Amino acid sequence: MPDMFPGPLGMSLAGEALRRGLWHLALKDIRDHGIGRHRAVDDTPAGGGPGMVIRADVLAAALDSSIAPEDPRPRLLMSPRGRRFTQAEARRLAAGPGVILVCGRFEGIDERVIEARGLEEVSIGDYVLSGGEPAAQVVLDAVIRLIPGVMGGAGSDLEESHEQGLLEYPHYTRPRAWEGRTIPEILLSGNHAEIARWRRAEAERITRERRPDLPGPDRAAKKPGRDA
Repeated sequence: MPDMFPGPLGMSLAGEALRRGLWHLALKDIRDHGIGRHRAVDDTPAGGGPGMVIRADVLAAALDSSIAPEDPRPRLLMSPRGRRFTQAEARRLAAGPGVILVCGRFEGIDERVIEARGLEEVSIGDYVLSGGEPAAQVVLDAVIRLIPGVMGGAGSDLEESHEQGLLEYPHYTRPRAWEGRTIPEILLSGNHAEIARWRRAEAERITRERRPDLPGPDRAAKKPGRDA
């Protein structure tokens, strides 16, 4: 569904970066390689069952027509059965030569083309979407914002959730008091060392309470450092 792009990626920081040439997007409609008068891209599943399956020959032709064999970009297939997409992978992709994203539809994709074209299955969560396009937009947004020059504050992303194996600490701003709730005094003290300690402790507390499955700062993966 190429008309779904750039979608939200054409707005805000990602859209401005697209207009400035900090990243670019090339779209490929697999229906251009569909079979017959109706340009069919799918067929009934072998062995029976519900739904339709994207044909291996059609998807392979679409990939081969636009991607050279030596293309170094990883080939990611948006799939609910794939490995979980993480912030560490977003950083890896942002530091690399770009990424090829394949958006599935219908019941699935013929397994043979996944194997033959080296597609890596990636999931953005434990749920099913009607197609891979929204998932691809999520992946792109996570990667694009890490490209140098896209976000304003250099280094501001390093304290965000999942960057150190932790969720982010709480944030506050004016007014000082609101509906009987006040900003923690430590944040108004001007003592930057104590503020940093408080923020770290809060990040660890929130992570323990909400996401005990996260690796935490001691086991977090090392961070690697454009074009889709």
